Amino acid sequence: MLKLLKFNQSPSGLISSLSILALTVSLAACGGGTTDTGSTDTAGTDTASAPAEKPPLQGNVALTGAGASFPAPLYQNWFVQLNEVVPELQVNYQSVGSGAGVEQFSSETVDFGASDVAMKDEEIAKVNRGVILLPMTAGSIVFAYNLPGVEGLKLSREAYVGIMKGDITNWNDPKIAEVNPDLKLPNEPITVVHRSDGSGTTGVFTKHLSAINPEWETAIGQGKSVEGPTSKGKFIGGKGNEGGTAAIQQNQGAIGYVEYGYAKNNNLNMASLENQSGNYIEPTDEAASATLDAVVLPENLRAFITDPEGDDSYPIVTYSWIMAYKDYDDPQKAIAMEAMIEYGLNQGQEASKTLGYVPLPPSVRQKVAAAADQISPDYTIKVN
Repeated sequence: MLKLLKFNQSPSGLISSLSILALTVSLAACGGGTTDTGSTDTAGTDTASAPAEKPPLQGNVALTGAGASFPAPLYQNWFVQLNEVVPELQVNYQSVGSGAGVEQFSSETVDFGASDVAMKDEEIAKVNRGVILLPMTAGSIVFAYNLPGVEGLKLSREAYVGIMKGDITNWNDPKIAEVNPDLKLPNEPITVVHRSDGSGTTGVFTKHLSAINPEWETAIGQGKSVEGPTSKGKFIGGKGNEGGTAAIQQNQGAIGYVEYGYAKNNNLNMASLENQSGNYIEPTDEAASATLDAVVLPENLRAFITDPEGDDSYPIVTYSWIMAYKDYDDPQKAIAMEAMIEYGLNQGQEASKTLGYVPLPPSVRQKVAAAADQISPDYTIKVN
């Protein structure tokens, strides 16, 4: 009988207090708590240069946001740097996952939310203050793995879907070995790491799997939380990209889907994946940029990249959205929101590549600025 595992259940005996990445960002100086999300090394980036115009804030203004763990290291980098150049503006962002971010935003307990899956029309309709979806960054979702002595792993579409379905349970399975003839794959069981929380990363990942495999779409489907088969193989959960990364690090023979920046900053091996053209593409900044170049962002700024065309496109790339309200009761918060977005679209993009994200194309930044400009009549966003 097919057993099912909820991909949003709590992990068993998994990390409770481990520091995931090399550096914890403290936002205490920005009026908030701390969130352990990732390296915020800004070496080589000029993110502290002042904006063209200082926002016309009257006194100190604090903004709170919550949501996706995918962009958390980048956002927290932005908000620390922004506070240095605009001390009156303090932003605290908590990495709680896209699902919780949408919930907190919809219940209006935060000033903004963040999600790797854009809100649906029915979700937007429930927010009385109106919703503006702003893609602020983009990145790849990768298969990171812990297999000492094995580098340069390639995974066909059949292989990585089979691993996630529990059909492929050993590293020397013929479906893995046939495209890796030069690698010495161990006779070792595969441990599959999935997200245990409601996750935009899971939403994007399962959209891709549904697009390329009809059996996955029928049996499991897509969403921030899905039920995956565990009749065979070993599955463990990790909360957030932080927890998923830690679970892969701590379990030899593990493989799981995490955001590229987390894998990169933790020196995890990443598999090359077969794309729609049949080419095996290594997750790199250039490959992710090639994917974005193949996608036209519509006027509502919602684009889901489920199976991109292009010989050089990496197959799993997503935009990540900040969710803002159309109406803010406090006009100073409205100005602060636009100032925050302006910083992210300009100086903030300079930090993207260093931290493992894809800088937004100029045309996308202009569209985002135009959409966000309706938040406050007293501030105009400028894009360099």
